Amino acid sequence: MGFHHISVLFEECMQGLAIRPDGIYVDGTAGGAGHSRGIAERLGENGKLIAIDKDPDAVATATERLAEYPQAQVVHNDFSHIPAVLDGLGIDKVDGILLDLGVSSHQLDTAERGFSYNYDAPLDMRMSQTGLSAYDVVNTYSHGDLARILREYGEEKFASKIAANILKDREKAPIETTFQLVEIIKKSIPAAKRREGGHPAKRSFQALRIEVNGELERLGRCLDDAFDRLAPGGRFAIITFHSLEDRMVKQKFAAYCKGCTCPPDFPVCVCDNKPKAKLVNKKPIEAGEQEIQANNRSHCAKLRVLEKL
Repeated sequence: MGFHHISVLFEECMQGLAIRPDGIYVDGTAGGAGHSRGIAERLGENGKLIAIDKDPDAVATATERLAEYPQAQVVHNDFSHIPAVLDGLGIDKVDGILLDLGVSSHQLDTAERGFSYNYDAPLDMRMSQTGLSAYDVVNTYSHGDLARILREYGEEKFASKIAANILKDREKAPIETTFQLVEIIKKSIPAAKRREGGHPAKRSFQALRIEVNGELERLGRCLDDAFDRLAPGGRFAIITFHSLEDRMVKQKFAAYCKGCTCPPDFPVCVCDNKPKAKLVNKKPIEAGEQEIQANNRSHCAKLRVLEKL
């Protein structure tokens, strides 16, 4: 199986996790196993890696590519279920967790998966290849729900117009392919605006993908649940690719690092709240010019790393 994916910020992730040879680590988004293999290579015989992915193609690829590492175990599941996966393996605490929240190159470049506006394919976008699809969203959601998704998840200024044209077109026949949807989006955006900010369908496709895969809900569940499973000194490293995800991670990490919550005018602390973690990097780590040239998809990646106290 040709599962192609270039791991972004690879060295930065390895350094951020501060991998110990005898540690236990979770890669919650194994994908093509690039990051997972980097972790496994740094583990000794007493170390352990749990590589998780919800995409059956990724699970098959990761199983093959990690076969030479006895410390590695591949699990078909979702990163929002990390505690359940660890419970099933009899593991209480881990020394590091990595999440790469980007869509893999394999998913984008496999036309029939329906993630990309660059290929004509059935509307799909399901990372797990099961459940709600982009076809279902486009052909069954109300105008209000479609507009909300496009506005909130895609930050699309013309969300209402696009939603209206989707409903108008689907009255004639179901909207079945990516290119059908691209044409609806294009005719909904004024010509002058279509020439700004890249492909005119980029924001809408992002919004639909987030809705189909419940990406923000999954991330929200994972942040607290996964943090609780870190051992003291454990690292939590997360790579985000758009502002909605990054804002969630930034705010949650800041909350973990916040100590006293007493009003500023209190002379002494009475809440006795102490920080649960510290930031490893004050600002997000971004790809350098060399990496961006080698892999254009890394240009919007941001890595934040936290250490549990």
